[in-house]
Amino acid sequence: MNQQGPVVAIVGATGAVGTTMIEIIDARPSVPWGEIRLVASPRSAGKVLRVRGQDTTVQALAPEVFDGVDVALFDVPDEVSAEWAPIAVARGAVAVDNSGAFRMDPEVPLVVPEVNAADATNRPKGIIANPNCTTLSMMAAMGALHREFELRELVVASYQAASGAGQPGIDRLYAELAALAGKQVGNRSGDVAEALREAGLGSDSPFPAPLALNVVPWAGSLKDDGWSSEELKVRNESRKILGIPDLKVSATCVRVPVVTTHALAVHATFGQDVSVDAARKVLAAQPTIMLRDDPAAGEWPTPAAVVGEDPTWVGRIRQALDFPNTLELFVCGDNLRKGAALNTYEIAETVAASL
Repeated sequence: MNQQGPVVAIVGATGAVGTTMIEIIDARPSVPWGEIRLVASPRSAGKVLRVRGQDTTVQALAPEVFDGVDVALFDVPDEVSAEWAPIAVARGAVAVDNSGAFRMDPEVPLVVPEVNAADATNRPKGIIANPNCTTLSMMAAMGALHREFELRELVVASYQAASGAGQPGIDRLYAELAALAGKQVGNRSGDVAEALREAGLGSDSPFPAPLALNVVPWAGSLKDDGWSSEELKVRNESRKILGIPDLKVSATCVRVPVVTTHALAVHATFGQDVSVDAARKVLAAQPTIMLRDDPAAGEWPTPAAVVGEDPTWVGRIRQALDFPNTLELFVCGDNLRKGAALNTYEIAETVAASL
């Protein structure tokens, strides 16, 4: 460790999540980092970014950039993390990975600090995984309610922002909106797709159908029996984070024409008696949850209100009409912040506190 404090490296520092992580570091001075190293692909090396008031040059990814590093934060594609996170560990760092490369590895803890921070200390491979942004959007709320009422079942419908598909997703949504601006389309089958083709927007989209003026009931890749990879992540990661291996989970993931912030409609069944008032008290007491639940006043979470916010917003809490011990609620979380950069950084804070 540097005499001035632990050393942190951000791998993928010039990407959307990496730059958000730099913003978070600037806004959260709780850890006196001795040094902050910025690392990216060779094509981004040499760029200068400002971190905590200092101009910092981005270094090319190489084994030696991890020498002396205590915590290495990775926001890179799965295959890059799979190769380089073990190299960072071999050079003495704890690797915190935001990709899907290690999430379901039994020797790699999958951590949401509000829920299972203690798991971060048990890391046989020296790696800690950050969950998928969709799962993360509801974990602070589900963890708090589980501790109090014993979660048994989850049925989830997600409404996922275009930025969940990375910068190409954002670019595509803006291009589609620009192409359709001022046009009256959507009254006939195929109108939207035809208008996009006329604007020169072909099939090279990260989405399997037009996203503007539409919703697409698909996110991720095709898995067995018609499930998508995103839907299975919600199931498998929820079980691992909450420590409930037999938790019943069913998810339907939907892509919506929102730039940033995922939303989820959650149907949660508990083993203990639960009321709306009791659930509100539990959630209101959580420092990383913002309760917005007054339908009479028009107060509930929406992606447009939550984007750029650190807390998870929760509202529309109702007792399920035909299901005992079951609540319905609506959750919104910025998928680039808590869904990725913020949770990764909070894991780094947890690790730094133990060094």
